[in-house]
Amino acid sequence: MAPSTVVPDTFARALASLLAVTPRPEITLEELAPPHRLAPFAHAVRTTVTRDDDEAADGRLVLLYDPAGHEAWQGTMRLVGYATAALEPELSGDPLLAEVGWSWLTDALSAAGAAYTALGGTVTQATSTGFGTLAAAQVTSDLEIRVSWTPLRADLSGHLQAWCALLASMAGLPPPGVTALPHRPRTLAGDAPSPA
Repeated sequence: MAPSTVVPDTFARALASLLAVTPRPEITLEELAPPHRLAPFAHAVRTTVTRDDDEAADGRLVLLYDPAGHEAWQGTMRLVGYATAALEPELSGDPLLAEVGWSWLTDALSAAGAAYTALGGTVTQATSTGFGTLAAAQVTSDLEIRVSWTPLRADLSGHLQAWCALLASMAGLPPPGVTALPHRPRTLAGDAPSPA
C-alpha cells in the first residue's frame, strides 16, 4: 500500500500529539522509518530506556492510520508495540511474570487516561543458553511484550506516556519522583557482626 501525500487532519493531530511528549530523562525517543504496507499513513518511534548508563529496555511503537478503518481495529487508528528487556536471573522463572508484565501496560494506560479498545497482545519470557562455541556464554533471560490497541481519540500523548511507563517498569526504574536505594548485598543472619 503506497503512502499518500495528502495527510488527513486526524492523522496530523495524532502525530502532533505524539511529537509533543517529553519522556522522563532515562528514556529516549527516536523516529524510525515506519512500515508502509500496513496502512496508508504510519509513524514509528523507537523507545530506549537507560539505567546506570546501560540500555535496560528497548521498544518500538507504530501508529497506523487508515481513513477507511479496519473491522479488526474497531476504528481508523491502531497502535502496535514491541518491547524487550533483560531479566534478572531470579525473575526468569516466575510464573506470574507474564501477568505482571501485562498489568504494567494496562495500569499505565489507565493512569495516563488513554482511552482505547480492542487491546490484544502477548508476553513472552525467553531464556537463551549457549552451546558449542557459545557454551561459555552466560544464560540470558528476556521479557518481550507484543501488543496492539485502538485509541479512541486523536490525542495520543497519554498512549505514548503509557508506553514509556511500560518500558520504564520493564527496565526496573522506580516511579518518577522516587529515588532508588543503592544496591547492597544481603547479609545473612549468620554473617551479622557480633557485638563488641
